[in-house]
Amino acid sequence: MAKLILYYDLLSQPCRALYMFFKKANVPFEGKVVDLLKGEQFTPEFVALNPFKKVPVINDKGFVLIESIAILRYISRTHNVADHWYPKDSVKQAQVDEYLEWQHTNTRADCGLYFLHKVLWPAMNGKPANEQRIAQLEKKMIITLDLIENVWLKNKKFLCGNEISISDIFGICEIDHTRMAGFDPYANRPNLSEWKMRTSSYLSPYYEEANERLEEHVVKYNKKYGKLNSKI
Repeated sequence: MAKLILYYDLLSQPCRALYMFFKKANVPFEGKVVDLLKGEQFTPEFVALNPFKKVPVINDKGFVLIESIAILRYISRTHNVADHWYPKDSVKQAQVDEYLEWQHTNTRADCGLYFLHKVLWPAMNGKPANEQRIAQLEKKMIITLDLIENVWLKNKKFLCGNEISISDIFGICEIDHTRMAGFDPYANRPNLSEWKMRTSSYLSPYYEEANERLEEHVVKYNKKYGKLNSKI
């Protein structure tokens, strides 16, 4: 029987989310790394698979799917994974969907744009970062992190209840990503900090495995610019 194939790069937040989910939920797959920094997403072979030139992508016996949340929902329906990841109960599933829909224009957008403007795009373009734009993005990101601290995690162990779900994997991957831009999202946010420890501990050892390259970049950033949350 052909294996499920996952095309990924662990520097990508959604790829890390899928990788950890597949591993922790015991979903058998064959991993194929697409190195984004080397431009492997632009090869003819990969473009034929995904014309949008992005990861993650899965190929399940000829069925190709390219959006990470759609992939997670598909896997939850077609594989025997624990119900808490994406519950079959309509109310519990809607609560998970509620966060997944919210995070598109909040957690993912705000944390991702902060990293892109502060680190990635200046490095790629060889131009200084726009400090005014970064300050604006940081302010918006802080609002989102405070909403997670005070609303999503109010009186709950996880984002959508007292059991871990796929929303927590997406959330931690997006929030962790800001650390590569010299920001500590968990500082002075006790609910978020406890949730991070709870979630990462549950996902261990795959959390550490998936975040190995991220941690390398965090170390490089700190050596260059100083401690987290220091100003460039």
